[in-house]
Amino acid sequence: MTSRSLFCSLVLLFSMLMSGCSQQEGPKSAPAPAAKRELSLETVAAQGKGFTVGAMMSSNTVYVFFDAQCPHCGHLWEASLPLQKKLKFVWIPVGWINASSTAQGAALLTAANPGALMSEHEASLLAKKGGISASSSIPAEIEQTIKSNTQLLNSFGAEAVPFIVARNAKTGQTVSRDGAMSTPALAEFLGVEAP
Repeated sequence: MTSRSLFCSLVLLFSMLMSGCSQQEGPKSAPAPAAKRELSLETVAAQGKGFTVGAMMSSNTVYVFFDAQCPHCGHLWEASLPLQKKLKFVWIPVGWINASSTAQGAALLTAANPGALMSEHEASLLAKKGGISASSSIPAEIEQTIKSNTQLLNSFGAEAVPFIVARNAKTGQTVSRDGAMSTPALAEFLGVEAP
């Protein structure tokens, strides 16, 4: 292998590893389970609690586990915006990175218009301004919701956020993956036409 090939391989490997935020980057809020649970769209739909945006009448729902402090989640949010005319997205906050993750996730969950607040938050986060201001005084039931979301994500053995679970519209198969992607790549992954 030439040094150029080795360099290109290393760059590709690094970019693949950096497409999402891992739980190891911040304090763990819950220990990872000893055995990985089988990923099930039905389990995510029944147990994950988030806010819904997009085409509310769509029969195809995309579930996205995200940490409010993860810039890769911000990039995926932006990539999903053009697809929200076709698909229903449920954004499920987890607390992986730091205390702000839970506080900002709680603010998004309880917002009157979570989609608008998420756009504001992600724009601030991607501009390296830290995201929206959020109270550290979180209602107990909302804090428990985020802890439960985090435990659910951990139970699947996920290693990074954003973590997407959906049914591919073309194949009908349940698909999952972590990391951000472009709008065309997200559309292809979900089995819909890119806008």
